[in-house]
Amino acid sequence: MKAPILKLYGMVVLLFAVLIGFTSYWSVFDAEALRNQPANHRDELQEQRIKRGTIRTADGRLIAGSIKLSDGRYRRRYPQHDLFGHPVGYSFANLGATGVEDYYNDQLTGRKSELVSVFDSLLGKRRVGEDLETNLDAKVQKVAMDALRASPTGRGAVVALDVKTGAVRALVSSPPYDPKDLDNARVYRRLATDSKTTPLLDRATQSRYPPGSTFKAVTAVAAVDSGRYTPASQISGKNNKVISGVPLQNFAGEDFASLSLTDALTKSVNTVFGEIGEKLGKTTMKRYMDRFGFDAIPPIDLPRAQLTRSGERTASGGLLTPTSRRVDVGRMAIGQDKLGVTPLQMATVAQTIGNGGVRMKPFIGAKAFDQDGRTTLDKKPEEAGRVMSGASAAAVTAMMKQVVKEGTGTAAALSGVDLAGKTGTAELNANGLNDLWFIGFTTRHAVAVVVEQVQGGQGGTVAAPIAKKVLEALGDGR
Repeated sequence: MKAPILKLYGMVVLLFAVLIGFTSYWSVFDAEALRNQPANHRDELQEQRIKRGTIRTADGRLIAGSIKLSDGRYRRRYPQHDLFGHPVGYSFANLGATGVEDYYNDQLTGRKSELVSVFDSLLGKRRVGEDLETNLDAKVQKVAMDALRASPTGRGAVVALDVKTGAVRALVSSPPYDPKDLDNARVYRRLATDSKTTPLLDRATQSRYPPGSTFKAVTAVAAVDSGRYTPASQISGKNNKVISGVPLQNFAGEDFASLSLTDALTKSVNTVFGEIGEKLGKTTMKRYMDRFGFDAIPPIDLPRAQLTRSGERTASGGLLTPTSRRVDVGRMAIGQDKLGVTPLQMATVAQTIGNGGVRMKPFIGAKAFDQDGRTTLDKKPEEAGRVMSGASAAAVTAMMKQVVKEGTGTAAALSGVDLAGKTGTAELNANGLNDLWFIGFTTRHAVAVVVEQVQGGQGGTVAAPIAKKVLEALGDGR
């Protein structure tokens, strides 16, 4: 009788061990996969009873906080209303989360590894969210927002970065939205179905605009850093020069004799940069575009769904490699053809040139603190890669300074500060609608501004003054 009993006992022990093993695997080791299942709402329901950490600006201004409801749940509040709607986003049980609220959800809800969470639960420790400090500057954000709202259409975007670190000081999309009452189904439906102004769209990171002549800064980098040209190289600026078999016009049909590359950038001569694009070729242009981060997901701390890659577009909205036979490299080199870029991408172009040729990963979050004030997260600047040599960056910087001193970007000039920049006027159709651009940088900050679908106007007269206000708010004009 002992043998059957021992066998039965052994089977019971084995089954119990299997049960413990599977339970441990699901609750600890495979918890992340289970949590990410679309049908699993357990974590969202649990998080409603956790006091979510605060989110603040670099100078301590409260962007997001939590209030306790009568049933023991917490609801998010946004005291800055629509000022930080796009970068910070929202977090509501019925909608999920976006922006910084989503990217730093683990910190804001105090989530730890599942093994640690199990021990904390056994010890009776209550889960509490950590507080997040960002690099965003409330004053700069407001100046940028007000300037965009006062622009001819009130629609566009501004991105401001620290040149040396890549820290995001402002990220503005207009029209904005106020996340305060977004969990009201009627409010959300109204904003989500507004196809005219699309307020929920983050124009700074999601919208692709034709960059116009701001892209000539990229072409200038490729020209100089490849060793094929110098700032003093002489090139014909003749109007109606044949590029890719089709005559290319300069702005207002201007005709230039031979002029230096510096003068061509200062005067934004299309035919010069169209010829350079053709002579450099698609492979060289692609190499430098790749280094700048084109055709790649921007390495910024925002959810993937809020980020769009910049580059040559297909008719369906996908991307073409610059080496494709469908790409007109001469017109791409002047920011035309099928090129579409985000303001974040063009701010990165300016930051990279201003940083001696080193591209930095832009980042919004700075630090996180637990309830005892201990630092649990301390973001450090990260290099994305070297795009050009320091000597090439210095040469292109000097060229872009001339644009602001005596070229198309004089409206952005700052008193007592050397500002390098490039304007852009991207023609959208034959009816005179333009997207108006300015990108630029000082030794401290880089900025990109776009004002969309303006009837007439130029980047130098509409976007450049907005950039000036933003840089002054950052303290660069003092």
